[in-house]
Amino acid sequence: MSASLDTRFTAETPEGIALALRPAGVVARFYAFAIDGLIRLGVFIISSIALQSFGGLGAGFTLIAWFAIEWFYPVVFELTLAGATPGKRSMGLRVVMDSGLPITPAASLVRNLLRTADFLPMLYGFGFASMLMRGDFKRLGDLAAGTLVVYAKPVTLHGPMPDAPPQAPSRPLSPREQAAVIAWAARSSRITEARLAELAALAAPSVGLIADGKTATPRLLGIAQWLLGKR
Repeated sequence: MSASLDTRFTAETPEGIALALRPAGVVARFYAFAIDGLIRLGVFIISSIALQSFGGLGAGFTLIAWFAIEWFYPVVFELTLAGATPGKRSMGLRVVMDSGLPITPAASLVRNLLRTADFLPMLYGFGFASMLMRGDFKRLGDLAAGTLVVYAKPVTLHGPMPDAPPQAPSRPLSPREQAAVIAWAARSSRITEARLAELAALAAPSVGLIADGKTATPRLLGIAQWLLGKR
């Protein structure tokens, strides 16, 4: 398992496609926030220096610039194709909807405007507590907006399919049974042989096999190859 894998969150798109997402934990998000904070500070200092020459009018523009940088900096970057601020991108993170789809403008506005609530009582106390109490590490803004901060690199659920002589099942299998057999076979490289045999013994009766773990494993692998079109 990857060291950056905090947990796994499965989302289903409107088309019925299952997406496996990795919610980002507190540490990764803190580093991303710190990087973005330094960038915002640098932009604010540069803009303040540039506006000083306008006197009193420049002071007003400086306040406007501070407001825009503080509240719309994350929104602008989250609505790009990357779906992430420079800080999040440097940490390999992005913001998506709970469905795994790209974040919407309304959701981005809500999650960022509610940083005020996350900041309370001080230094993002509520946001930090919310993230620690949830397996998906959502802060209050994420809960209100229906968003999720995840690792941009996709989760690999399936490994390479093991070679096995194709075998036809003893009876026709439903689409759900076929999907289960193929998913089991594809995960075989990611689990131990003992666990693989245990799961095979449990699954064998449901697909019409009478076999123990040792004999069920190669037969199920053969059925998976047959279901994938190998004859």
